[in-house]
Amino acid sequence: MERKTKIHAEEGRQELLITREFDLPVELLFRAYTDPEIVEQWMGTKVLKLENKKHGSWQFETSDPQGNVVFQSNGVIHDLVLNQRITRTFEMDNTPFAVQLEFLDFEELTSDTSKLTMHIVFKSVVARDQLLQLPFAQGLNMAHNRLQNVCNRLKDKNYDKAQ
Repeated sequence: MERKTKIHAEEGRQELLITREFDLPVELLFRAYTDPEIVEQWMGTKVLKLENKKHGSWQFETSDPQGNVVFQSNGVIHDLVLNQRITRTFEMDNTPFAVQLEFLDFEELTSDTSKLTMHIVFKSVVARDQLLQLPFAQGLNMAHNRLQNVCNRLKDKNYDKAQ
């Protein structure tokens, strides 16, 4: 299966550039990152907090079928411009990974298509490379595929309501 989410990792740099085009209006793509109900569906995680404002914070938690917490992440939203960008930190609890700085840019391509560009800055090249040793690229591509599918269903519901 083709990976639609592209990850560019330049040798010797402590950053990643991630791009993905979606068959979604930019407003719906942006909502997929700011609406807790949509986030929970495509990320498969529980949203404990999501304050979509400058200096807001967020916190997500994933549990196994027995209810044991297996993953927690959190951060601070430094900037948010509706349908355009989110600047935030990302930290995974109980891992050796340091806090990351993420710049998410949302771009309208047409009225029905949009592009997400994520620029992620790591503490070091070593930290970035450690993440790339994990199945990060496959996981992110799968998550973005789920995002597209979840939002397609939302588009269809809204279309049906408009009829």
